[in-house]
Amino acid sequence: MLELTHQQLSILELLRSRGFTFIAFPMCENYIGVKKDHCAALLAPLAGAGLKIFGEPCFLLNGHLTVRIQRGGCDWFIWKKEKLEATPSRLEELSRFSSELSESLLPGA
Repeated sequence: MLELTHQQLSILELLRSRGFTFIAFPMCENYIGVKKDHCAALLAPLAGAGLKIFGEPCFLLNGHLTVRIQRGGCDWFIWKKEKLEATPSRLEELSRFSSELSESLLPGA
């Protein structure tokens, strides 16, 4: 179980107030999963204080973290053998999610 500082708990409360929810990803139990709409990211506690985004924020596919790839001239979000086209509207949603999450993690946000 992760041991979080008061500052890290305050950041999580701020995220909740901005509409983010928390989600557990069994293969990533050392990280905090955050979700909003169809997007998610993993947060890693920083030593002593703060949180940072671990890896890349992604689109969820049936509740699973995806990887964005390019295949056949198109961008896709994939998880195992399932895939979802990375349409302009999905990419825009992911961009908004990433920006809002990054801004929320800044000191004094």
